[in-house]
Amino acid sequence: MAIKAPITVAVGDGIGPEIMTQTLRILEAAGAAIEPEFIEVGEQMYLAGQASGIGPEAWDSLRRTGVLLKAPITTPLGGGYKSLNVTLRKTLGLYANVRPTRSLYPAVFTRHPNLDIVIVRENEEDLYAGIEHQQTPEVVQCLKLVSRPGCEKIVRYAFEYARRHGRRHVTCMTKDNIMKLTDGLFHRVFMEIGQEYPDLGQDHQIIDIGTARLADTPERYDVIVTLNLYGDIISDVVAQLAGSVGLAGSSNIGDHGALFEAIHGSAPDIAGRGIANPSGLLQAAVLMLVHLGQTEVAARVHNAWLCALEDGLHTADIYRAETSIAKVSTEGFADAVIERLGHEPKHLAPFKAGETTAAAAPARPVATYERPVVEQQLVGSDIFVCWSGFKPNELGEMLSKLAGPDLKLKIITNRGVKVYPDGHAETFCTDHWRCRFVAANATVATATQVGYTPVQFGQVLDLQHRLTEAGIMVIKTENLYLMDGQRAFSLGQGE
Repeated sequence: MAIKAPITVAVGDGIGPEIMTQTLRILEAAGAAIEPEFIEVGEQMYLAGQASGIGPEAWDSLRRTGVLLKAPITTPLGGGYKSLNVTLRKTLGLYANVRPTRSLYPAVFTRHPNLDIVIVRENEEDLYAGIEHQQTPEVVQCLKLVSRPGCEKIVRYAFEYARRHGRRHVTCMTKDNIMKLTDGLFHRVFMEIGQEYPDLGQDHQIIDIGTARLADTPERYDVIVTLNLYGDIISDVVAQLAGSVGLAGSSNIGDHGALFEAIHGSAPDIAGRGIANPSGLLQAAVLMLVHLGQTEVAARVHNAWLCALEDGLHTADIYRAETSIAKVSTEGFADAVIERLGHEPKHLAPFKAGETTAAAAPARPVATYERPVVEQQLVGSDIFVCWSGFKPNELGEMLSKLAGPDLKLKIITNRGVKVYPDGHAETFCTDHWRCRFVAANATVATATQVGYTPVQFGQVLDLQHRLTEAGIMVIKTENLYLMDGQRAFSLGQGE
């Protein structure tokens, strides 16, 4: 008898308990050698006072098993609650979110019968760091954090996945025409690491036109690697194009564990009605079985699922009178899959145990990150202030007098638009002002000179002290650095 692999199971909220019950039924009937440990996470834990929706006992189970099969979780509305999904991914270092989607036409209706895409989404950084502040009565902020090691891990992962799974092309999607430092770093790392994979086609697209092309002609794409927020959005787009978000599963892979889940949410509006599609969670379970090395069982489950779809037994989300035979309940669909265990589909491509396919376990990266040695030189500071006036010139004149002998005010922007000096009267201003101070002897930048000279940190602190004594509210500072002599901050308009 095969040794059972311990796994942690979270039944979730909303439709979670329904689809998890049926998924586990199918796995048991297929002979999966797993031993579930059930944990309580999600809405009830939030309401019991756990701000992140998970308690110590659950963490203990996750550390023991290293594998989590999770149904969708509900995060209560209102402040003070952290997303459990984000907490799990970041705490466990699950940096790669892999979402394979393939057309199931003609079993499931789609306008894109040749769709076959794997989206590799960075899973720990970007805006999903969840660091937000209200800085003035009018302005709130969300920090977008992108790191070189984070970019290197996910980009290398995507190329390794493509190579090991017989894929031919990797597309990077960013918005680096606007976010030149954050998204620009991701793009640069993609180009650098891409040189190590000359056997694979590769290109870069701006995320907005890339998403439009995905929605129009998804068959042109193979593997897509992108940042956290973009990956979350476009994977839902692709899953819906293939027939339904309810069909798609995903894996979250790190060096010390793995989490498997459907890509959809907890859908409380249909909870308890017995109409939810368990396919997304079931496909996540197939990915989990491959991860555990139980490929024969994974193939049995996946092929039985394809047979049920081919036979026209569809839940409400994919039911169409012209292509479906019967509209079945959540339990009824699970029954149909169990009845077809041991069979292979007639028209759809079957899953072959041992065969490398998009459903197979993602490969781990083959290189570790080495921290570079960089000369970091302070050349100024962006000091953000809360000021309730409406005339930028008044603020500019006030700050110029307070700059002192060592520093000078170079520019003021409001929501990223230059308003001082030489601003435009038409520009609407909030109470949130970015005020850039640089060395008093800084020169104008040229094609060969960065135009900044070093300043002392004490000079920046003294400036903040003078501003505060003058009654100006400093709400945030961002120091300006040169990295190995290169400017490492964005320029203001007209600077």
